[in-house]
Amino acid sequence: MAAKPAPSTRLTDLQSGKLNNLDYNKYSYYQRCMNDNIGQVLSDVSRLLRRAFDERARGIGVTRPQWQVLTMLARHEGINQGGLAELLDVEPITLCRMVDRLQEAGLVERRPDPGDRRAWLLFLTGKAGGLLDELRPLGLELFDEAMNGIDPDERAALVDMLARMRGNLSRRPVSELAAHG
Repeated sequence: MAAKPAPSTRLTDLQSGKLNNLDYNKYSYYQRCMNDNIGQVLSDVSRLLRRAFDERARGIGVTRPQWQVLTMLARHEGINQGGLAELLDVEPITLCRMVDRLQEAGLVERRPDPGDRRAWLLFLTGKAGGLLDELRPLGLELFDEAMNGIDPDERAALVDMLARMRGNLSRRPVSELAAHG
């Protein structure tokens, strides 16, 4: 019986391209991912979507960070600032400044947290709802443009896979963020 090559040798073979996609080993999946470079594709698509949305939303007078806060808050209304900061992956002080500006613009309302007198719970105002109603068609048009040539079953499969990837990488459940943020 021939000895198995050491993992480092297999990795070297993988990096040099000597292994093909039919070789089943613990590196074959990663070889395919590196060749497809899924991280780079996701990053490029995300960047291009942000850029295109920024161009479209500029006419309404909303910045991307403001839009992100408003849309995340629409999904998690009543969350505290710490939890929202974690969901948005920004520092709490950064979010605090953004919420200050959104509150001054009449888009966000802070209410005391009955369970923690140091914390504030965040809610959208009616004005924010109207703004999101204006932004929603821009986003839908952009996604239609991005998904051109992709049939509905492929779209559903893509969303499902990306949602699972997001779940795999998420730090904590949203319910914990609201309670302990």
